[in-house]
Amino acid sequence: MKLSLLTASLLLSSSLYASQIHGTSAKSEGLQAIKLLGSTLKSQLKEKLQQDSNGTVAITFCTSEAQAITQKVNTELPSHIKVRRTSLQLRNAANQADNLDIKIMKNYKKSFEKRSAGAAMITVVEREAFTRVYKPLTVGAVCLKCHGTNVSPVIAEKIQAAYPKDAAIGMKEGDFRGVIVAEIKKHP
Repeated sequence: MKLSLLTASLLLSSSLYASQIHGTSAKSEGLQAIKLLGSTLKSQLKEKLQQDSNGTVAITFCTSEAQAITQKVNTELPSHIKVRRTSLQLRNAANQADNLDIKIMKNYKKSFEKRSAGAAMITVVEREAFTRVYKPLTVGAVCLKCHGTNVSPVIAEKIQAAYPKDAAIGMKEGDFRGVIVAEIKKHP
C-alpha cells in the first residue's frame, strides 16, 4: 500500500512538473508569436505613416492588408500555434472575440481604467485543449489619428466605408485598445 501511494505521489509530481514545463513553453511560444505579429504590423504601419503623416495611407493599409498579414504570420508559425487580434471595441468584424477573450479583456479594461496595468501585463489561460497567451494593446498618440475623438473627416469617411459598424473610436492615449492573443494547442 505504501509503495503504491509513493508511486502515485511521484506520478502526480512528475505530471505537475510536466504541466509546469508545458505552461512555460506555451507561454514562451505564445509570446514569440505575439511579438512576431505585433512587430510585423507595427513596422508596416509605421512605414505607411511616414509616407503620409495624415494617416490616409495607414488607414488604407489597415483596411486592405492587416488581415492578410495576420494570416501570413500564422502560416510562418508552427501548425499548433495561431495568433490574432481582438478588442471589446471592434473595427473589423473578422476580429470577433469569443467569451474567454471578452472575460480577459474586461479585466484588462478595469485595470487600465485604474491605471494599474500596461502593455507588459501578460495573461496565460490554461484549458484542457489549449493554452492562450494574451498581451494587451495600449492606445498610443499615433493611434488617435484613426481611433481618437478628433478623427479627420477624410479618415472617418474611409473608416465608415470599410467598417460601417466601427466601434473603435473615441479613445484617448493610454486607453486599453484590445489584445493580441496566441493560442497554442496542446499535443495529445
